[in-house]
Amino acid sequence: MTLNVDHLLRTAGKLLRKALKAYTGSPREVDRLVFNDVLRHAGKHGVLDAAWVERWLAYRANRNNTAHDYGAGFANETLALLPQYLRDVRQLAQTLQAVFDASA
Repeated sequence: MTLNVDHLLRTAGKLLRKALKAYTGSPREVDRLVFNDVLRHAGKHGVLDAAWVERWLAYRANRNNTAHDYGAGFANETLALLPQYLRDVRQLAQTLQAVFDASA
């Protein structure tokens, strides 16, 4: 199985948007949020805690840097992030499932 971090980040963003719609009166407003604001709103509404938001912001920044840096330092930085990233992805899946189950 190939790990596609970009795909996982996009999917996480879409699912977080869907979860946030349960906390707001304006789904269109949620749709207009940029990814980093989706993360911040997830923290604001308790979907993610503050440390989690900061890690996801770091994952996103790392992903954005791939367009500018392909050197060994960048590769090592990315590899160092992956173990925690994978734990966070699994935890996000459980957290979002609980949000969706509660709103059903």
